[in-house]
Amino acid sequence: MAIRSPFPILPSPVPSSLRLTRPNPASNPPPPRALGLGLGGAAAAPLRAKAELLSLIADQERGLRTQSDAKKRAEIVAAIEALGTLGSDQVTTGSSLSGTWRMLWTTEKEQLFIIKNAYLFGTRTGDVLQVIDVERRSLNNVITFPPSGVFFVRSSIEAAPPQRVNFKFTSAVLRGSNWEIPLPPFGQGWFESIYLDDDIRVAKDIRGDYLVVDRASYSWKE
Repeated sequence: MAIRSPFPILPSPVPSSLRLTRPNPASNPPPPRALGLGLGGAAAAPLRAKAELLSLIADQERGLRTQSDAKKRAEIVAAIEALGTLGSDQVTTGSSLSGTWRMLWTTEKEQLFIIKNAYLFGTRTGDVLQVIDVERRSLNNVITFPPSGVFFVRSSIEAAPPQRVNFKFTSAVLRGSNWEIPLPPFGQGWFESIYLDDDIRVAKDIRGDYLVVDRASYSWKE
């Protein structure tokens, strides 16, 4: 089934509340919490695999640099799949999936386009988030534009254990400090969280895109 991305190209012009005085290139988010690697045997395997993945994506500017480096992309995808193998017995659709997740790396072209080109609209891209509430069956895909701009897409979700979540877009909003523009997204799809722990989550979706996120140090609210 074809799926429309929840991140359409931003409209132009952007209101002054989103404009900065000069362009600001995309930067890497701060790294996740330090990993403890003191365990031995099988218990250490996920930690080693996670450390390898995080090392590979650390300098990739959330995926921007990976777009032009097929070798690096293949290495990262292999590391993702290796971690997914270690997490194959996990149930990742329960309450541990809920939270504010911050994007570290992705292959999704629409998100990367906005990260790369936000300066053309007089702004820059801040944190890119997935905000999931399993109990309320909701998902918000969020792109922030500091200091006060945000674009988010609301979705309803339905868990399909052990690892798949089906979603359907319901509405979208582009918002500034004192204005709001509703947008009409449509589409549906699924993603699978193939690895999940207290720090990070790794997912792949219906289009074959990959996503690596960590738990944000804050909770995003509309």
